[in-house]
Amino acid sequence: MIVARQTTPGTRPRSRRAPALLALGLGLVAGLTACGGGGPTTEAAYPTRRTGASDIVYSNQPRETIWGESSGMWLFGSSRTNQPGGDGSGGGGAGIGVNTFLWRASLDTLSFMPMAQVDPFGGVIITDWYSAPQQPGERMKVNIFILDRTLRADGVRAAVFRQRRDGQGAWVDAPVDAKTGIELEDAILTRARQMRLGMAAQ
Repeated sequence: MIVARQTTPGTRPRSRRAPALLALGLGLVAGLTACGGGGPTTEAAYPTRRTGASDIVYSNQPRETIWGESSGMWLFGSSRTNQPGGDGSGGGGAGIGVNTFLWRASLDTLSFMPMAQVDPFGGVIITDWYSAPQQPGERMKVNIFILDRTLRADGVRAAVFRQRRDGQGAWVDAPVDAKTGIELEDAILTRARQMRLGMAAQ
């Protein structure tokens, strides 16, 4: 269940993690801005569904993370029996179709961006376009796909898009550094792991 935070009219909720989230947002924007140099870049149509998009990698396919290339590596132990409860659920809660920690960590990491679509049953988070105050001529959009009910290193996939204003003031697609999505995935995984460890310590 997702419970909306109640606030007094005319006020905004305060968060102790706001500086960290702002730093992450500025880091993402800086990474997108610096992507014009060397290295591979990717451009793709904006996916709006978890399935049917050629650039979506599911949990049984290997991908690169900060823990190395993974084709099913667990964040806690090496098998389902090592997961909390012994069944590999790893935090998948009732009323949500994906891993709870990955879901909460994704929302927490992207809380500085406006949301366009949030689907806890399909594990899809699509942000609206976001422009940092320091760079009003650029904007970015992030799609997050949570691919598993277990807390796995390959359980989350991020797609980052970038646009810039051209000479006529219209928004046009711009390339994105291929590492940007991986760095965002790693930030979500790190936050999910912190949440899981914090719960285990209680």
